[in-house]
Amino acid sequence: MDTLLSLFVGLGLSAACGFRLFVPLLMISAASLAGHMTLAPGFEWIGTWPACVAFGVATVLEVAGYYIPCVDNFLDTVATPAAVVAGTMATASMVSGMDPFLKWTVAIIAGGGVAGLIQGATAVTRATSSLTTGGFLNPVLATAELGGAITTSLLSFVAPVLMALILVAVVTAIAIQFWRRRSTVGSAGVNGVVTNSSRRP
Repeated sequence: MDTLLSLFVGLGLSAACGFRLFVPLLMISAASLAGHMTLAPGFEWIGTWPACVAFGVATVLEVAGYYIPCVDNFLDTVATPAAVVAGTMATASMVSGMDPFLKWTVAIIAGGGVAGLIQGATAVTRATSSLTTGGFLNPVLATAELGGAITTSLLSFVAPVLMALILVAVVTAIAIQFWRRRSTVGSAGVNGVVTNSSRRP
């Protein structure tokens, strides 16, 4: 049961990495330093003062960068693959008492996957905002994403089971939306081919 709860905590923190890379890592480091969390073997370095300071500086720079026009879109291109790595590390650092092969498989597929999925969704949303509003609403999105990272991280610590249920709902909603868009594009392409073919003499 403890292993399952720690996995839920890790997956929730991985989801938070999809909003902001360093916010959940900073919270993990701070919680470990405060004695509220025991990190998995091999990840004790996260709970050290140098790591905490480094995560703190990185968090400030990342948060500030998303409020700078054009820089925010550039950060998305870098953050998408980085989110997978951060999400994998967040899940792996929480889980103890599990076979190493199974642990890393779950961390990479589930932890890295959910972080990459959420980061990809935020990147698409920001790109759409940049095209439709000229970036005017991007700071609003940046604030919402920061709030999502903080809220998700805190909820993962205090209510991991609830966070896991919310995460399943969010991932399902994103998957359904992606499937609908793909189906719409596919239907439009087929209709276009049929229409063009019908006009030929």
